[in-house]
Amino acid sequence: MKPVGLLGGMVPQTTVVVMQRLLSITSSQRPADHIPLILHHQPQLPPQVSLQEGESNQEPMPALMGMAQDLERAGAQALAMPNVEAHHFSLAVSHATTLPFLDMVELSVARVQSKGAGSVGLLASPACRVHDVFDAALSEACLTTLWPKDEKAMSAMIADANTNAPPSDLGQRLAIQAQELLDLGADHVLLANTELSAYAADLPDAIPFTDSLQCLCEGIVAFASA
Repeated sequence: MKPVGLLGGMVPQTTVVVMQRLLSITSSQRPADHIPLILHHQPQLPPQVSLQEGESNQEPMPALMGMAQDLERAGAQALAMPNVEAHHFSLAVSHATTLPFLDMVELSVARVQSKGAGSVGLLASPACRVHDVFDAALSEACLTTLWPKDEKAMSAMIADANTNAPPSDLGQRLAIQAQELLDLGADHVLLANTELSAYAADLPDAIPFTDSLQCLCEGIVAFASA
């Protein structure tokens, strides 16, 4: 097993979800069969890492590059960053070390493409649209991108998911947004927000979707196990 370094802490609860997903994917009774991880948990990153709409401050970049270098020195053999918005800085992070970078955007686009999708609806932070986190990669894969019309509703859901006591109707609201994307013409939905990934199970079976965080976790397992 090869250890993977996680640049974590940007959304603290996501780190916990990643651990749970990796345990579920590995599903072994023997501790030695599970994925070795080296975690750099840094909740104190500059708030601009969330890339609020209209911001262009790249102050988080040096911190993210430093985290990557710390993980390389700690013995990681690959890097993963379980935060979608932070992939705006993925090129800098991937060039900060000699390690392979398990890119959540690339893994997600490849998965969506393998499912035969043509038009993809994004359940993601509006900041991802503003900073082109997904559109270029989807376009290169000959996939059309659709975004929710009600970006305020998406932002509100993400904010609610970050609270200590998320509203009980959050999964239902997510399902409504997903259905609206299908109504706009999407034939597949990409759940591209790690906070909302915890509610993926609330999406109805009739909605064809891919969860970016699940793609990353499966990519981590594949690398570590190879």
